Amino acid sequence: MRVSADRNVCVGAGLCALTAPAVFDQDDDGLVDVLTPDPDPNQRTAARQAGSLCPSGAVRISE
Repeated sequence: MRVSADRNVCVGAGLCALTAPAVFDQDDDGLVDVLTPDPDPNQRTAARQAGSLCPSGAVRISE
């Protein structure tokens, strides 16, 4: 699994950081930061959920 995010479309909702805090954070402007682009198996479910909850579609999950 690879996790990425498009900061150009991020709206700063923060659902990614709330859902998968080991994988995502927000910078000082509220935009997504990917902390773990290759999450370990026990973080993957949360990362997938964060991707599905992202209102702008900024979070991308590649299997």
